Amino acid sequence: MWRLKYRSHGVERKRALGKYPDISLSAARKARNEARVKAVSGDDPAAAKRRERVAAKLAVGATFGAFALEYIDKAEREGRAPATITKLRWARGWLQPAIGHRPIDQVESHEQLAVLKKQETSGNLATARRTRAFASRVFRYAVATARAKADPAGLLLGAVASPKPRNLSAIVEPKRIGELLRAMVAYGGAPVTRLALALSPHVFVQPGELRQAE
Repeated sequence: MWRLKYRSHGVERKRALGKYPDISLSAARKARNEARVKAVSGDDPAAAKRRERVAAKLAVGATFGAFALEYIDKAEREGRAPATITKLRWARGWLQPAIGHRPIDQVESHEQLAVLKKQETSGNLATARRTRAFASRVFRYAVATARAKADPAGLLLGAVASPKPRNLSAIVEPKRIGELLRAMVAYGGAPVTRLALALSPHVFVQPGELRQAE
């Protein structure tokens, strides 16, 4: 066994460099020199090795697909709306064939770009934008939990065409607004729907927000 004895902050320490003959003399000398450089700069080689082992343990099984599921589970625990969770699962499904099996800290930007360009070519510009945004959130979560060092999806911002804004139809004439309000009052369907219609002109929120309100 090759062993290195050195001092870090005035304290004598030892570090194993590997077993002979698995580690040759030249390789052991190279590892010794690298460790000495770290020790001189104030970075304890043994502590650095422990950090590497911890990082390696955290990274085991951390594929993008598995990590995306972990992120979605977190979103569910935070109480995100069911529709939001469904959209997150869709986005994971779009990325899964291309990068789902890849270790999250090894995924490159070009691997994701291929997915986005395919969506763009099909005319699904909004889908491409949501796919990139989801990937970016997953990578940032991985960085925050010490299982990745960067967000390669962030580099793809602006890499695909933006969807053209689409204006929704709206009633702007006072006479027609009055007709709508009278139709809402005259609605004879389910009581809950009737109450929601009566409330909506007073709060001006999206139908989904009104439906989820407590």
